[in-house]
Amino acid sequence: MGVKRPDNQLRLAFAEESAGEARPLAAQEVESSTAACETERPVKPVMELMEAICNPENLSRAYGQVLANKGSAGVDGMTVHQLREHLKAHWPEIRKQLLGGTYRPIPVRRAEIPKPDGGVRKLGIPTVLDRLIQQAILQVLTPLWEPTFSTHSYGFRPKRSAHQAVAAAQAYIAEGRTWVVDLDLEKFFDRVNHDRLMARLASRVADKRLLRLLRAYLNAGVMENGLVSPTREGTPQGGPLSPLLSNIVLDELDRELEHRGHAFVRYADDCNIYVRSDKAGQRVMKSVSDFITRRLKLKVNESKSAVDRPSRRKFLGFTIAEGAKPQRRIAPQARKRFREKVRELTRRTRGVDAKRMVSDLTVYLRGWVGYFGFCETPWELRDLDGWIRRRLRAVAWKHWKRGPTRCRELMRRGIPRDDAVNAAWRFHNPWRAGRSIALSKALPQTLWDRLGLLRLYAP
Repeated sequence: MGVKRPDNQLRLAFAEESAGEARPLAAQEVESSTAACETERPVKPVMELMEAICNPENLSRAYGQVLANKGSAGVDGMTVHQLREHLKAHWPEIRKQLLGGTYRPIPVRRAEIPKPDGGVRKLGIPTVLDRLIQQAILQVLTPLWEPTFSTHSYGFRPKRSAHQAVAAAQAYIAEGRTWVVDLDLEKFFDRVNHDRLMARLASRVADKRLLRLLRAYLNAGVMENGLVSPTREGTPQGGPLSPLLSNIVLDELDRELEHRGHAFVRYADDCNIYVRSDKAGQRVMKSVSDFITRRLKLKVNESKSAVDRPSRRKFLGFTIAEGAKPQRRIAPQARKRFREKVRELTRRTRGVDAKRMVSDLTVYLRGWVGYFGFCETPWELRDLDGWIRRRLRAVAWKHWKRGPTRCRELMRRGIPRDDAVNAAWRFHNPWRAGRSIALSKALPQTLWDRLGLLRLYAP
């Protein structure tokens, strides 16, 4: 289902006093002045961007995007479903503050989510209103920078994806660059230098009102445990603007690596440089780390960065095996997380029936295979498929609990009495039972197909 279009009343709220506003910037207009992507990528600063941001058409698109993204409430408790009525009542005053340069964002709400490799990632959740304004700003600023970003940058960019980044890395390895300099930036989003970022923004934004607003978003502060802490550095993850700001910061790194002639791939703060020898990799690691520390005022995480073979390093969930034809494989860490999630969804203590369990599992599998199906090792998918079916059979065995019940359930599913009795009293361990011939016949793949279980591998 598509996003519901804003109703006429809301569009009228956005349109109040809009006569004479600048229309949104078109990408073609920016590209014409930046077509020659030289090392410094010079662009003439643009005035009157706040009028483009407050343009009704731009705001309607931003509103639709905020609705589609959903997300939780900020510190004021307002949900995306309450935003419509708030805008109808207060938009004229909000618009006046934006155009007058007096609007002040509300501090973001701290939220923590676990990282796949341990630890937590700290997010800053803006209010729904601030998410709307940030999205409107993003739609105007993106055409100013997007045409001049490096072709080696893939993260959070239109028509670019993690799969393209992995394929680019694979191509470098196929060329004989069989060593990788794997750079991990320590707490990147928390360490971005505000002054350097604002200087880069000012190189293309001449509208002082927008620059003040962007600085206000950077300094809005974080509310945690009822207390607001100031933010003197960093771009809190969680708002629409954060990905673009991170690319603007790291575009300087891209330009430096291009100037040095390196073969590299960057996805957000994950950067891999491909070289032909361990010695070259060690040299590149030292010089690039020095540049990141000295020029960008950021820090390289030495414990997570390394010079190694690509097959021993993880990049966006994949490893790439060297050879005459490098092959994309699912990284061991990704397989481990997959198994942990499947175990969580198929816990016997969840208290749901088989149909609901399979339904919940299929939702996860569909998203997972949509990403990791990009691997070139079908046997990995086939093995995981078999493991899932065995896991589900083991869960059924646990549900049946006792020998007489197990025997009766096996016979009800067509297993001969002697085989059913033998299996029911022989296999006390559910995992071992999941591999038994009797249970495999009683609960075959066709059964899981009828329940709607998605197959990871279909030959």
